[in-house]
Amino acid sequence: MDSSEPTDLRNALQQAGWRFTPQRALVYEYLRSTDSHPTAEQVFAAVRQRLMNISLATVYKALEALVDAGLAARLADDAGGPVRYDGRSQPHYHLRCERTGQLRDLPLEYDPGLLEKLAPELVAQLRQQGFEIVGHRLEVIGRFRESVETDDT
Repeated sequence: MDSSEPTDLRNALQQAGWRFTPQRALVYEYLRSTDSHPTAEQVFAAVRQRLMNISLATVYKALEALVDAGLAARLADDAGGPVRYDGRSQPHYHLRCERTGQLRDLPLEYDPGLLEKLAPELVAQLRQQGFEIVGHRLEVIGRFRESVETDDT
């Protein structure tokens, strides 16, 4: 990252109550540059190539700040696998390999009205209960071909 600080990153962090730091900027830059949905340890390994004295704790704190500021998403694995991070903050869908935990973006346009199309009665019922729907997530779970081919069981 060059000496000119990205104004939008600085503003988003400050609005969320976080300070802008070069370490946070580097973590953000890395997340925006990859489609791999890395774990914190993978982010650490990547940014450490450019900033040798960064610690894993600093990377975790940077990821927390970016998620809190709405600049990244924290993607937990219900099966107990490692948490992954997504630098693409606009709503979109994912594919997850149930064996490896690998995540990929699903090449399908996000539809903010999907729930209304799938279950309009449920949406109406939730509204009657005072629940305001502000978004949704869709994750297709399966096995990537390379995962199936390399499985020895």
